[in-house]
Amino acid sequence: MKKNNRLFGKLLMVLMIVFFYLPIVYMIVFSFNEGKSLTSFSGFSLRWYKHMLESGDMMEALYTTFGVALIATFVSTVVGTISAIGLSKSKKIVRQLMEQVNNLPMMNPEIVTAIGLMLLFITFRIEKGYMTMLLAHIAFCTPYVMLSVMPKIRSLDPNLADAAMDLGATPWKALTKVVVPQITPGIVSGALIAFTMSVDDFIISYFVTGRGVKNLSIMVYTMSKRMNPSINAVSTLVVVIITLVLILINVVPLIAAKREKRETPGKRYFLPAVAAVTVIALISVSVFQFGKGNVARPFEGQTLHLYNWGEYTGENIIRDFEEETGASVVMENFDSNEQMYIKVANGESYDVLVPSDYMIQRLIQEDLLQKLDRSKLDCMELLTEDVKGLPYDPKNEYSVPYFWGTVGIVYDKTKVDIKDLEEQGYNIFLNEKYKGDIYLYDSERDSFMMALKALGYSMNTENEQEINEAYDWLVQCVQTMKPEIVTDEIIDNMAQGRKALGLIYSGDATYVMAENENMGYYLPETGTNLWSDAMVIPKNARNPELAHAFINYASSYDGAYDNSSYVGYTSANQEVMDTLSGEGGDYEGINSYIPRSGNKMDEVFVYNEKTKQLISNLWSRVKIAASNA
Repeated sequence: MKKNNRLFGKLLMVLMIVFFYLPIVYMIVFSFNEGKSLTSFSGFSLRWYKHMLESGDMMEALYTTFGVALIATFVSTVVGTISAIGLSKSKKIVRQLMEQVNNLPMMNPEIVTAIGLMLLFITFRIEKGYMTMLLAHIAFCTPYVMLSVMPKIRSLDPNLADAAMDLGATPWKALTKVVVPQITPGIVSGALIAFTMSVDDFIISYFVTGRGVKNLSIMVYTMSKRMNPSINAVSTLVVVIITLVLILINVVPLIAAKREKRETPGKRYFLPAVAAVTVIALISVSVFQFGKGNVARPFEGQTLHLYNWGEYTGENIIRDFEEETGASVVMENFDSNEQMYIKVANGESYDVLVPSDYMIQRLIQEDLLQKLDRSKLDCMELLTEDVKGLPYDPKNEYSVPYFWGTVGIVYDKTKVDIKDLEEQGYNIFLNEKYKGDIYLYDSERDSFMMALKALGYSMNTENEQEINEAYDWLVQCVQTMKPEIVTDEIIDNMAQGRKALGLIYSGDATYVMAENENMGYYLPETGTNLWSDAMVIPKNARNPELAHAFINYASSYDGAYDNSSYVGYTSANQEVMDTLSGEGGDYEGINSYIPRSGNKMDEVFVYNEKTKQLISNLWSRVKIAASNA
């Protein structure tokens, strides 16, 4: 019986190790994937490591992560150790009170701490950036150091320091030569915990940063919104760095112990920790410097602050623009137009934004954008006529189109009959033949567009009865069809043919079809959302001249080709469109790449605050209905 229990225990331990480490092994393997898929290995390649090293954003995030972690670890270790020693000499009631106060930040949900720190910085009008992130990391790391040091202090003879001073030691020497060496294991443990917490933190960092300062956690979160295998490469690099640290911490003491048998406990733990920190610093700084390139002249030393969607730029456009102009680009990413609007409306300064059509209309109405200086733009004649003069900016006084496209149905040709699509259009999402085999996109705007178009209404309707009918249509869909409501997971999932059909953006459908020849893209004749994302310059931009230069470059053939070929969305540059969709182009024969024109039922979204709020509330109820189905 005991033998069986031991075998069961060993098997359970092996399964736990596999459970924890298999995803890491999987990530490392796919960091060498030649293709863009995160789930299908298509051949060995160092492509994503090259992309990582050439990406100024990734290298700067790596540098920021380890820079903040090292400084925060050092400061919090010193402050936490001194505080713990001081508390040990305090009255019992003070000590107990401070210990409870110290435990509070660790017991609090991170989101509460994050919002509290953010409000503190806003209240004192401290501009968010590197320094606010560093201060926040020091604040939440210090309690962990104190928690690690306090047990070691309690285990000491309380008369040890007094005995040292009786023998002639000064208070400082008693502290550094007697007390600290005895509690060094606790100090090192606290420092390692602080370092780990700092490197790992996302939530607090996300709320207290600004001005384009990002650590790896924020970078990976942004990159995960759309497919980018560089996530695997940069994560693998972090695993390698941490592994080196662990090896140093565990191996160096053994080597040192053999060489110096009389080594003090403090040195035994302290030296490997210093060595580990040094290695991390050297690796992060050298990698960061390797990722930087030389720059050219016109805007030497100037900085462009760009606010764009996550994974909405090509592999080389930022680096090439920096090399051509001599400027540096600080790019922040947003997940939604609403998130972008909140920052801009609250006065945060950017030089270039890339919002969607209806949001541009709102920004114009609220006087948050400046008119473009047409004398500084030489790109308008390069753009296709289909993206000029759209309702949100009829004279293109405020905006220059960036990407455009449609919202349609991606489907597996081996599972879906094209006749069903032609006959039913969006109503195919109510066809029980495909029950449990469909994706809905987690977007209130696009989901209601689909429902309204299925019912024969305008997607810009202000009629509440029609909107409520669309709500009923969506509730019927989620209750009877059991769809999976997703965001960008649909891209890789449909590329792997995991469901029969789903609602998708045309640019994402382009990637799916390029990866899997069994996939198709269909636009119902009842109409769709003909959307456009465009570059604009906010009223409070600090460098409008450089902003115009970036708009020109992003609209030029080289910049637009790099963007469109990498991201998969349709370029506004006519020549790039023709090249990529033409013979031998990356998207030859893929109908989703060229948006449909000539269908009178296709519409551009118009901003309407009243209907937006109504649809937002109803979509929340649709998702509740889906979870209860």
